Amino acid sequence: MAKSPKGLSDATLDLIAQRFRAMGEPMRLRLLMLLQDNERTVSDLVAQLHTSQANISKHLQVLSACGLLLRHKRGLNVFYRIADPRIFNMCEMVCGSLKEHHDARSRLLG
Repeated sequence: MAKSPKGLSDATLDLIAQRFRAMGEPMRLRLLMLLQDNERTVSDLVAQLHTSQANISKHLQVLSACGLLLRHKRGLNVFYRIADPRIFNMCEMVCGSLKEHHDARSRLLG
C-alpha cells in the first residue's frame, strides 16, 4: 500500500477526502451545526430545516457513512449525534479564515 509524504496511506487519504466531500454540501453543514450540542431525531431536523424527511435522511446517510455521525434507535425514533466533536475545530478554522477574508474584502471595497 502506497504512503503519502506525511505517512498517510492511500486508504486513509481516501477516507479523508470522503469526509471533505460530505462536508462540502451546505445542507450537511447545517445538519452538523444543529447536531453540535444535542442529539436529534430526523423529525426534529426536518422541523428545524423546513425540508423533506427524504432529503434529511439522504444527507444523514452520507454523514453517517463517512463516520461523522452516530445513530441509535430509542423506541420508534432514530437519534443522530456527532461522532467526534473535534470536527468542529476544523469548522472553526475554516469559518474564521473565511470571515477574515470576507472582512478584508469588505474593507477594500467599502
